[in-house]
Amino acid sequence: MIRHTILNIALKVWPTIFLSIVILTSTRIVYLLKNKKKIILYKELLTLLFVIYVLCLFYIVTFQDVSFNNSNFVLFREMLRYDFGSKLFIKNVIGNVILFLPYGFFMTYYLKLDRLKSIFGLSLLISLTIETTQLMIGRVFDIDDIILNVIGGIVGFYIYKLMEKINVRLPLVLKKPIIYNIIMVFLLTLFLVYLIGIRW
Repeated sequence: MIRHTILNIALKVWPTIFLSIVILTSTRIVYLLKNKKKIILYKELLTLLFVIYVLCLFYIVTFQDVSFNNSNFVLFREMLRYDFGSKLFIKNVIGNVILFLPYGFFMTYYLKLDRLKSIFGLSLLISLTIETTQLMIGRVFDIDDIILNVIGGIVGFYIYKLMEKINVRLPLVLKKPIIYNIIMVFLLTLFLVYLIGIRW
């Protein structure tokens, strides 16, 4: 369910993603070369991934099929509607957590957040903005989505912190940029193979 949702989004937004990547990459390369700055591949790829994530989030919020359900302002009402482990549970509950997991990770990485309340506040602000926007464009407001999004942001925060702790314990030879570059390219390749596997 989640895999096919990811694929559907990728197929629908790929022109926007492709164009954005070309514009941003060419602009960034010219900037780095002109200012004689060192290109660190894994950091540049992380920034591109964040841009792609934001574009996909924008699509999910504004261009997906309009729901005709009523808005929900009662805590946990929508969450408790679905049988645990069912397709609807995975899509609407787990999916909303996963949706904000990258946000928590990227914000912690870029802003070097140390306090849980920081990512809690940011996730709450963005999720509340998303739900309000959806209500204004004819979709629905769901307070449970906000709760699940915030949980996702917090999970992303802790994943980054865990990776940070693991990184501290690594030997110096494994902390070189070339190692991070290889890991990043490997993970991106795996993800592309994963998408292709879903497609076929």
